[in-house]
Amino acid sequence: MGRRSMGFLADPADAEMIDSDINELKIAAKRLISHATKLGGLGFGTSFLKWVASFAAIYLLILDRTNWKTNILTSLLVPYIFFSLPSVLFNFLRGEVGKWIAFIAVVLRLFLPRHFPDWLEMPGSLILLLVVAPSFFADTLKDSWVGVAICLIIGCYLLQEHIRVSGGFRNSFTQPHGISNTVGIILLLVYPLWALVLKFV
Repeated sequence: MGRRSMGFLADPADAEMIDSDINELKIAAKRLISHATKLGGLGFGTSFLKWVASFAAIYLLILDRTNWKTNILTSLLVPYIFFSLPSVLFNFLRGEVGKWIAFIAVVLRLFLPRHFPDWLEMPGSLILLLVVAPSFFADTLKDSWVGVAICLIIGCYLLQEHIRVSGGFRNSFTQPHGISNTVGIILLLVYPLWALVLKFV
């Protein structure tokens, strides 16, 4: 079986097909970038990367509560999500919906602690932070370069801790769930780097 698959991959016609597919993907990516810049300029790229970073942080938070179980300080993902959450979601969760979710979380935690699962601690903290944060943090710092710098610091810290715990950059990809964890943490850095470059260039 192994020899057959090796022979199959060594076929020149198959290699040409793979090369042509990769070239088509490159052309499609270039078209996507050019259309995106025509559609909304660099601001569109920033908002898109903000969505990607927020979902990467939420993914890592869920992963940490389910099967990653790392010793690094993943609770820093809560302020990262606070500062990187797109305005549509941020305002939605800061409104009445978020208040009701926070109220239910607090009631469950206070009066039914045995029925409040451990994996809900961080999401509950995030909702509470979104609802009760003073306007200085929610309106002033969140949309300024300070909020972006905080996201960058958190992303850099989590990446270097993840690499240190894994025993090196190469090992961080070879561990169980290593690729998804490492790529998720690297995605945390893309948005703040892009936003800071646009602010200061």
